[in-house]
Amino acid sequence: MGGNGSSVDFGGTAARVRGLDGVRWIHGSESAKHNTDPDIQVHQYDEHTVILRQNMAVNYEAPFLFLLFGNERAVLIDTGATASAEFFPLRETVDGLLGEWLERNPRDGYELLVLHTHAHGDHVAGDGQFEGRPDTRLVRADRATAWAFLGFDADPDAVARVDLGGRVLECLATPGHHEAAVTFFDPWSGFLLTGDTVYPGRLYIQDWAAFGRSIGRLVEFCEGRAVSHVLGCHIEMSAEPGVDYPIRYTYQPYEVPLQLTVGHLREIRAAMEEIGGVPERRVFPLFILSPDD
Repeated sequence: MGGNGSSVDFGGTAARVRGLDGVRWIHGSESAKHNTDPDIQVHQYDEHTVILRQNMAVNYEAPFLFLLFGNERAVLIDTGATASAEFFPLRETVDGLLGEWLERNPRDGYELLVLHTHAHGDHVAGDGQFEGRPDTRLVRADRATAWAFLGFDADPDAVARVDLGGRVLECLATPGHHEAAVTFFDPWSGFLLTGDTVYPGRLYIQDWAAFGRSIGRLVEFCEGRAVSHVLGCHIEMSAEPGVDYPIRYTYQPYEVPLQLTVGHLREIRAAMEEIGGVPERRVFPLFILSPDD
């Protein structure tokens, strides 16, 4: 289907009313033998926004990934925990979703941009599947590369902008969990995509002072924006407040929802201020501050 269709107006807020309440994420199986989950769960949040989750039987980290469509390009944020396309068919899945979107919104020369929340292995393993893909820019997740692309090498306190064509993401450097961590805000959906900086689980803090500054920046940033959900890349907490699933566990039948709120960011900021400069493990109902020693 050639040609260019009409532009999508991303200036509204229609996507935000959908919410994520009631979404049932794949959460592993009692044993590999009983695994019936797809390799990748595809949740169509709206016609221009997709949330993906990796199967726990493929990798216990079961990270979430995000595919956002603009008028000129789509962005895939993170590439998951498994390199093999046989076991984790990420490119095939993304190509299918791109094809479906382009059938609804025909245009020529549509591009794919691949970015990351940070450079840990469970967020970059699938990068190789996109090497050599036509009309694709793969930005590596290491600090030197990712921060240079966003302009943080010159000004780490800047709010960078990534224009997908009418849909403009705002990006902040948020080190603490990882030196190259980046948080993305999408005004269309209201999603604040925090990677492993904030999510319902164990918040491993590599640099305590940097983490505290990053949380403070996020709280201030959100005060002037309509954030619908704070979305990290994992779920590790159970429905019992303050109780997390063990590391490498591959069956989480009673996990909490993925989405957090700006109120939780304020709760983390208050805890960091109360604890002070000496790292300390602190347990909350939906997350655990955990010094990464």
